[in-house]
Amino acid sequence: MSERVVIVTGALAGIGRATAKAFALDHDSVVVSGRRDEEGKALVEELRALGAKAEFIRADVGIEDDVRALIDGTVRTFGRLDVAVNNAGFTGNPGLVTEQTDEEYDRVFDTNVRGLFFSLKHELRVMTEQGFGSVINLSSTFGERGGPRAALYAASKHAVNGLTRSAALEVADKGIRVNAVAPGPVATGGLNRFAGGEARAATLSATVPAGRLGQVEEIADVITFLASDRARFMTGQIVGVNGGRTAA
Repeated sequence: MSERVVIVTGALAGIGRATAKAFALDHDSVVVSGRRDEEGKALVEELRALGAKAEFIRADVGIEDDVRALIDGTVRTFGRLDVAVNNAGFTGNPGLVTEQTDEEYDRVFDTNVRGLFFSLKHELRVMTEQGFGSVINLSSTFGERGGPRAALYAASKHAVNGLTRSAALEVADKGIRVNAVAPGPVATGGLNRFAGGEARAATLSATVPAGRLGQVEEIADVITFLASDRARFMTGQIVGVNGGRTAA
């Protein structure tokens, strides 16, 4: 199929936005979702200007009815679902384990784990009926290791990796691939918030052997590769994109 139908969750900023644009440049049909209507509609106009068919469907991935409506609405509009990019995520507020609250736990896990579970559940429901599809989840270098003041976020991304690998095994014989991309520090608003400001975020480049922060377009390039037939024998993989940060 030359023109694919793609969903990108958490598409209104950062990696999600860059990914939606990358698929649009390939002239795919792109459904973007998020929780801010005006920004979603503005993004759709940008994607259409790039030559793509595009729609915005408002969804909070932590609510199963929203996710079901997103998936079913996509199929109703475009007839199928070829690629799903589960990008919606929340870093939470950094702090010691002893400082975290149950409310903060819920905020991180409702999006990063519960939201991914609902997304996989309904995406794979459709893809299993079709007999094809590719899912790319967004993990993190924190999905493979811990980090001081990042326990909740790291725990949630460990869960992302477990969900990715387990789901991949369940559908490997059904023509469906499930992989994850695990970025290191990437120049986004989310990194700035998590680090405590743009200046502090910039200092993280010292922790990257490549000597700089990643760019959102570089993560989008790997996502589009995993979605393509060039990666047709890859499933259940967590692909690090981090400038060498996890090489040692």
